[in-house]
Amino acid sequence: MSAPPTILVFDSGLGGLTVLREIVRTRPDAHYVYVADDAFFPYGHHGEEEIIARVVPLVGELIARHSPALVVIACNTASTLVMSHLRSAYSVPFVGTVPAIKPACASSKTKRVSVLGTKGTVKREYTKRLIDDFAQGCEVTLVGSAELASLAESALSGNDVRDEDIAAELAPCFVGNGEDRTDTVVLACTHYPLLLDRLTRLAPWPVDWIDPAPAIARRVSDLLGSPGRESDTAGAEMIFTSQRPHMLSQALMPFFGGRVPA
Repeated sequence: MSAPPTILVFDSGLGGLTVLREIVRTRPDAHYVYVADDAFFPYGHHGEEEIIARVVPLVGELIARHSPALVVIACNTASTLVMSHLRSAYSVPFVGTVPAIKPACASSKTKRVSVLGTKGTVKREYTKRLIDDFAQGCEVTLVGSAELASLAESALSGNDVRDEDIAAELAPCFVGNGEDRTDTVVLACTHYPLLLDRLTRLAPWPVDWIDPAPAIARRVSDLLGSPGRESDTAGAEMIFTSQRPHMLSQALMPFFGGRVPA
C-alpha cells in the first residue's frame, strides 16, 4: 500500500483547526501536520513586511522537513499577504484562505453583509478588491476585531471567556433594522468558527454565518485527486513554533478526526 499523502496545515495559532476539521472529513486517508505559529501570534500585531519575512522561510523549512503533498495556509491574514510569495518560492501546491465575500453576497437577501475579521484583514487592499469584484450590489460592512481571535484561543484552551467580551466584538456586524438589516456575516478569520455556537447565541438577530472551511476542504481534495484507502499509518502531528508541548489532546481530537495528535 502506498504511503498516505501528507497535508501540512499552517496557521498563526489554533484557528486553522476549523479548516483542518473539514479537510480531515473529506480526506481521512491523509497524514496531517498542523503547525501553529504561536511564537508570532497574533499576526495582527505585526506589520505586513514582518509577516511575509516570517512566514515564507518558515513554511519553506516545514516543507523540507515534512515533504507534504500540499500546504494549506489556514489563516486569512497570512493568505492575503504571502500566497504569491509562497507559490513563487516553492513548487508544492498551496491552498489559501480568503474572506468568503463572493458567496456571502450572492446569498444575501437583504443585501447587507458584514465581514468580521482581524483589523489587518479588513483593512487590506485584497479584501477591498474582493468587495469591488463580488459585492453584487450589497452594502458590505467591514468589522475589524482586535480581540476575538485571542478569545477563541483562550476558550479552546479551557479558560473562561465572558459573553460580554464576545458580544462587544460582534456588535458592529449588525447594521440596520426590520427587513433592511444584516442577514449574512462572513467569518474572515479561521479562529472565529471556534466560537460559532456562542456567536449564534449572542447575535442580536439570526444571520447566516459564512465559514470558508468546507470550500477549502473541497479544493484540497480536488488537488490531491482520488483518495486512497485510509491507512493505519495516516496519523497526525501538532507543532507549536514556540516549541511548547501541547496539553490539549482531548480538546484537539475532534479536529483531527478522532486521532490523538503526536
